[in-house]
Amino acid sequence: MLHEIVVIDDASSDATWTKVSDLSTTIPELRAFKNPSRPGFGTAIIHGLEMMKGDAVVIMMADESDDCRDVVRYWEKLNEGHECVFGSRFIKGGSVSEYPPMKLFLNRLANLFLKVVFNIRLNDTTNAFKAYRRNVIDGCRPLISPHFNLTVELPLKAIVRGYSWTIIPISWRSRRHGVTKLRLKEMGSRYFFIVAYVWLEKYFSRGDYRRRYVPSDIDRGGNTA
Repeated sequence: MLHEIVVIDDASSDATWTKVSDLSTTIPELRAFKNPSRPGFGTAIIHGLEMMKGDAVVIMMADESDDCRDVVRYWEKLNEGHECVFGSRFIKGGSVSEYPPMKLFLNRLANLFLKVVFNIRLNDTTNAFKAYRRNVIDGCRPLISPHFNLTVELPLKAIVRGYSWTIIPISWRSRRHGVTKLRLKEMGSRYFFIVAYVWLEKYFSRGDYRRRYVPSDIDRGGNTA
């Protein structure tokens, strides 16, 4: 099975780029790039999506908060026919470790809001650890979130535009290295903007952006939005 590991260095101030560059000389599957746009989680991920060569992608953090073993489970679910696989830390079988209490409270509140507003069963939309087929990425363009709000834009667009999806339980633990770049006070308005943007598309675009091909129940693997 062919695979690649695409690493995007987002203006790191430590030795990340040096270490990743060195590893890429000994690991053929590793391809490292610097974010050519202004620094931001969203712009880094978007550049990574542009650089990917495969027909599917799993987006994950590089701080060890996500369990890399779950990538295999994502791949297996994609091969069952799903176009998107969303991980949830808050369903049976999922787990979180060392989650700051206030951040956890805000997370659950925000995800409950999204669940109600979009009438979906997904309860961990803001989690970045997700898998997509390439046709979903292409069908959700243009991606306009330069920051962490991309974690909301991409799955909500995929759902609103009619791509098939399922949910699996995943584990998460507090980062072991580095300092998070997420600033909740700065991100509040940005999250609201992107949620409003996709919500308006869902209810007022009259389906102009929905995929033209509607997969059969077999293609969908039995689980749809």
